[in-house]
Amino acid sequence: MTATTTAPKAPLATSREKLLVVGALLAVYIVWGSTYFAMRVAMRFLPPFLMAGPRFLAAGLLLLVVLRWRGATLPTAKQWGGAGLVGVLLLVFGNGFVALGQRTVDSGVAATVVATMPLWAAGFGAVFGDKPTGRELVGLIAGFVGVAILQRGGNLHFDRLDSVVLVLAPITWAFGSLLGRKLPMPSGPMATAAQMIVGGLVMTVTAAVLGERPVGPPTAASVGALLYLVFFGSILAFSAYGYLLRTTRPAIATSYAYVNPMVALGLGAVLGGETFTSTKLTACLLTITGVLVVSAPRMRRASGG
Repeated sequence: MTATTTAPKAPLATSREKLLVVGALLAVYIVWGSTYFAMRVAMRFLPPFLMAGPRFLAAGLLLLVVLRWRGATLPTAKQWGGAGLVGVLLLVFGNGFVALGQRTVDSGVAATVVATMPLWAAGFGAVFGDKPTGRELVGLIAGFVGVAILQRGGNLHFDRLDSVVLVLAPITWAFGSLLGRKLPMPSGPMATAAQMIVGGLVMTVTAAVLGERPVGPPTAASVGALLYLVFFGSILAFSAYGYLLRTTRPAIATSYAYVNPMVALGLGAVLGGETFTSTKLTACLLTITGVLVVSAPRMRRASGG
């Protein structure tokens, strides 16, 4: 999920635009929610960084070629630097840490932990002078209690490295998202392409330094999952999210955060044989509620509501 903030346009006017919005929402709801399970399948063949690095590098290069074909200009040196730093925070530490965590953590649990990103963003905002309201403090507490429940009743265990880095993933994603607002960035989807290229390259190099090698023979399922992550998880869903940012209110565009954990929980249980328990569901709902409580007022202010 690398995203660039764009001011929303006028309200939707045509049925075609409304259908496009519905399609884009389905893409970010279902596709992004399904990437957690797809990552687990792809890692039956490739370890975390060797799986994620080429995925984002290929997606970024493909997107760059398409944008150039459509007449977009290449980023300047400063824009490459800004996008590259954000790409490292979002992808290498954010997505890469999720991949590391999913070696032992269920898809639904991982998605629930990642859903706390807006809570960490609010926390960073408080550090930089944006004092949280009483309502936001309640949301922060609810969200983090949800994660604490997973630590006690799920397979999230803070005495394991995989669980620790998984919790760090939304923290680095939140910091990278905030930092991206202050750094020079390419315009529109070119920022996403630059972030994926630099982040994917760094992850590929990291895989080489760590000596990562395939962990099993390539199967139709693992290769298919990797291709799904490239074309659907990266290119399609990111493009759909960019379209939503340009044409709808922020509250609509970012509503995927409340849906993805439920999609991941369901797919993990149905397709991956992961245990679906009332404890996981309670933690998921509690975390989503906390995120909604924290995010809703900020979204209304951003949209002028």
